[in-house]
Amino acid sequence: MEDHERRDLAAMLQPLVRALIEAELPVLAGHGITMWGYVVLNALLGAPQSTQSALAEKIGADKTRIIATLDDLQAAGLITREPDPADRRARLLSITPAGNRVRCEVQGEIQRNEDRLLAELPPAERTAFLRAADLLSSLPAARILAGPQAGDPRAGTPARSRQAPWNA
Repeated sequence: MEDHERRDLAAMLQPLVRALIEAELPVLAGHGITMWGYVVLNALLGAPQSTQSALAEKIGADKTRIIATLDDLQAAGLITREPDPADRRARLLSITPAGNRVRCEVQGEIQRNEDRLLAELPPAERTAFLRAADLLSSLPAARILAGPQAGDPRAGTPARSRQAPWNA
């Protein structure tokens, strides 16, 4: 039996992510938006005219479950929803200048807190951590879920069992 010296990535990152989210909640509330609202505003910045379906897929949400978030953002003047000329059943979503302003303010406050946390790392480690986090977070989910590929030298030691521990 092999003894692993490092913890699993999820075990290491989950407490950090949970604490970061908890730190973000008062910032978001102070600007009158929810976490999902912030996610939507960030996603629309990269795709200025997106359908609700495309947006839902991009952010990993069910398109019917984000309707309330979209309603709130529209009521606050942070996004617009216009009929798609190519498909009148669909709506094109866009971030407004006010939405981008709120997004920038929220992001600035969040990143100032992150900078305080990142200052715990020496500069070279901070740079390496951010580069690695950016690289890993940009991987498609299918690549993460696929597991080691046969013959891939980066795959490391094969897993002992593909069965989930709760099914053993």
